[in-house]
Amino acid sequence: MTADRTTRRNFLAAASAGAVGTFAGGAPAVAATPGVRWRMACSFPKSLDNIFGAAELLARRVSAMTEGRFEIRVFAAGELVPGLQVLDACEQGTVECGQTQGFYYIGKNKAFAFDSALPFGLNSRQHNAWLYNGGGLELVRELYAQHECTFFPAGNSGAQMGGWYRREIHSLADMKGLKVRIPGIAGEIAARLGAVPQTIPGADIYPALEKGTIDAAEWVGPYDDEKLGFYRVAPHYYFPGWWEGSSCISFIVNLKQWNALPPAYREAFEVAAAEANVRMVAAYDAKNPQALARLVAAGVQLHPYPKDVLEAALAAAEALYDEEAARNPVFRKFLVPWRKFRYEQTQWYRIAEATFNNFMASRSPVPK
Repeated sequence: MTADRTTRRNFLAAASAGAVGTFAGGAPAVAATPGVRWRMACSFPKSLDNIFGAAELLARRVSAMTEGRFEIRVFAAGELVPGLQVLDACEQGTVECGQTQGFYYIGKNKAFAFDSALPFGLNSRQHNAWLYNGGGLELVRELYAQHECTFFPAGNSGAQMGGWYRREIHSLADMKGLKVRIPGIAGEIAARLGAVPQTIPGADIYPALEKGTIDAAEWVGPYDDEKLGFYRVAPHYYFPGWWEGSSCISFIVNLKQWNALPPAYREAFEVAAAEANVRMVAAYDAKNPQALARLVAAGVQLHPYPKDVLEAALAAAEALYDEEAARNPVFRKFLVPWRKFRYEQTQWYRIAEATFNNFMASRSPVPK
């Protein structure tokens, strides 16, 4: 391990000095090669520090590994381009790279949802397994290549909560006519349950809940939700977020810019992205329990979704996937192996992981 790390460090240093050059003086051949400066447009505000922080981490690590010769400036949503236009900006070369989520672009192709999250899909570990060892990375990159970009996993929120409700949901019947802030494919499924899905930006959710313009809203999980104060106007907090058993964040890079990058710098980018991917999950796993405890202490009422709601949502989701696969060959190319992988993962998790977790949850040993 130590030898490998030393070899890579020496390789990066040699490549940085010889292949890319410096911003200041040096040997003529080095000085003739300019350093690399990129801009990264993000789909997220700075207030989502776990998510936006992953982009900042990437920039720091890439700079450190290349001795400052590869710089990436990170811009929050709206500073360069609107948050939901990051893919377009990267495709057009307006920026070299971006931080976003695939399901923002299901209007281009619903297959983009496989990049980030599908209702009743994989948890964060399973999603990473699918990407890195289950053929997912190749499929997702093939899809992004159609838009002149490539893709790197950039982090994950883990399983999300099921949202904030102004009143309790006792059964599937209570979903009828409910105005819920829930966009994308999850919104389509909610509509099939009788709800009225709404697409509302994060900053507008609180006043909409407060005024009763909407009855409920999903966001992320305790750590991020607490900051927006939803519990003050919608005290019923449901779980699980069946639409996002995990939620993968993406780094995307313009293909022309990526291919022009020196090999050592591509390596630095990939290593930094992998670190960001691991650290984001760890941050949410560490911070969510503490935030949830604070919310409960503030009077939040926790509720599991009624079983008939989950059953109906699952049936609606699988029907939607079948319908989309029948008319969209790209979606079908993802869906068939993804379903097989999900089945295999679920069977394995039932044996060891779920059994262990459920036993520990039932005992809840108190720290001494």
